[in-house]
Amino acid sequence: MAASSKIFRSVYSTIRCKKHLNISNFRNASNEMLYIVNGRCMSTDARKNEQHEYDLVIVGGGIVGTATAQELSARHPQLKLAILEKENDLAAHQSGHNSGVIHAGIYYVPGTLKAKLCVKGMEMAYKYCDKHQIPYKKCGKLIVATDPSELPRLDVLMERGLKNGVKDIKMIGPEQIKEIEPNCVGLKAIHSPHTGIVDWGLVTKYYGKEFEKRGGKIYKNFEVTKFLNKQESKEGSSTGLTHSVEIHGNGPQKPVVTCRYVVTCGGLHSDRLAEKSGCNPEPRIVPFRGEYLLLAPEKCNMVNGNIYPVPDPRFPFLGVHFTPRMDGSVWLGPNAVLAFKREGYGYTQFSLSDFTDAVSFRGLRKLAMKHLSYGIQEMYKGIYIRAQVKQLQKFVPSLRPQDVSRGPAGVRAQALDRDGKLVDDFVFDSGSGDLGSRVLHVRNAPSPAATSSLAIAEMVADRVEEQFKL
Repeated sequence: MAASSKIFRSVYSTIRCKKHLNISNFRNASNEMLYIVNGRCMSTDARKNEQHEYDLVIVGGGIVGTATAQELSARHPQLKLAILEKENDLAAHQSGHNSGVIHAGIYYVPGTLKAKLCVKGMEMAYKYCDKHQIPYKKCGKLIVATDPSELPRLDVLMERGLKNGVKDIKMIGPEQIKEIEPNCVGLKAIHSPHTGIVDWGLVTKYYGKEFEKRGGKIYKNFEVTKFLNKQESKEGSSTGLTHSVEIHGNGPQKPVVTCRYVVTCGGLHSDRLAEKSGCNPEPRIVPFRGEYLLLAPEKCNMVNGNIYPVPDPRFPFLGVHFTPRMDGSVWLGPNAVLAFKREGYGYTQFSLSDFTDAVSFRGLRKLAMKHLSYGIQEMYKGIYIRAQVKQLQKFVPSLRPQDVSRGPAGVRAQALDRDGKLVDDFVFDSGSGDLGSRVLHVRNAPSPAATSSLAIAEMVADRVEEQFKL
């Protein structure tokens, strides 16, 4: 009895002298270190697990994932949030391998989410860059018709842009085209003065920094292998929330994070992440590689801003264009070919499982059969530089093959349905059972996701609050 009293007095004394921390520690009879945190007694192992326990976890450190995490941390500062990224840095794939254009919202059908989010997202992006002093350039864009058959489609685009509320766009003729782009030729063009360029990878990292400033935690090299639903704690955490979802990662330490809710923004792996909580495997992500050419440094003054084609509805992708970059370089292209790996930026990067997964999918086979000739032309342009230059010469006739060299490549996460149609809208999913009720998958965030990222983040955060009753 006396011994027990001495132990109690010792523990009470320790608590009093560390009262300002509300944390105390002592060893039990087995010499195991015990901690009292906010009145709860736990072992060293339990305290370690407590550090990996979150109210909500965002899987994916791309631009949509980090923007969503930033938005949720601003709305709910009392919640403990984390990002899980499988690579060694944020923006390792699509967010850091895109053309870097800040789009104005001309191409998209009026009234659609893509149109609304792009127009809103562009304004938000410029304000965010100004606030955080992220460099960008409003270099403008010309959408150029070089053939009479393109003129009706150009008129449709102009009407779309006006209905979408795109600021200050106007239709111009050949002489005005020359005033803006002296080396460009065309019958008519839409001029969008507020289209710009920025380093979206850098923007993603700023989103991550803001998230961390608000108390968020970013785990890198954490590739999610599975989601498990464990029995809920009867007591719950110190915030009064239960943490019944276990997220397991690969690696020698086999990391595990527990949380109450999960949002996945997996980009190229969004369908696979969705399947881990029991979702339908479709729409399937099929990786398409876009290969760019680089304009020689001494020729970069050939273009002042973005020069884009009039899209042809017969083909699934936009076509080649001229894109100035923040570092002063100019990218030309891209083509669009099937990537042999979900993160395969070159022909030598091959994954048997990724390739088999793609070609065995009925939707890709249907798309390939419908656009067989187009696909062959795209592959031909990727192999022979002169073929791609020929397409570019429609806009800038003075361009020569010796003015370009092979440049970087990006891989686009294209969502396809089983009928071979490109999924052109946002897709949200959850899965089944109690686990599914705690997970929200952003399975498709279509281009221009980077421009729209802050607006998309607001939409996803609204969906999270509604679904999870935050």
